[in-house]
Amino acid sequence: MKKLKVSNTDRVLMGVCGGIAEYFSIDATIVRVLYVLLAIFGGVGILAYLLIGFIMTQNS
Repeated sequence: MKKLKVSNTDRVLMGVCGGIAEYFSIDATIVRVLYVLLAIFGGVGILAYLLIGFIMTQNS
């Protein structure tokens, strides 16, 4: 069973987008672009990113 974890290898800030990309087996750039679009047009902000970063488990 796959677990959603932050990425240790594909990280820019906290590894959230890289972890999501690894979980869904897609390119992290796609996830980052989608996040930026949601942040601009959907109101999802930096606070949500930080909360997700602290909630997601760390890779061992």
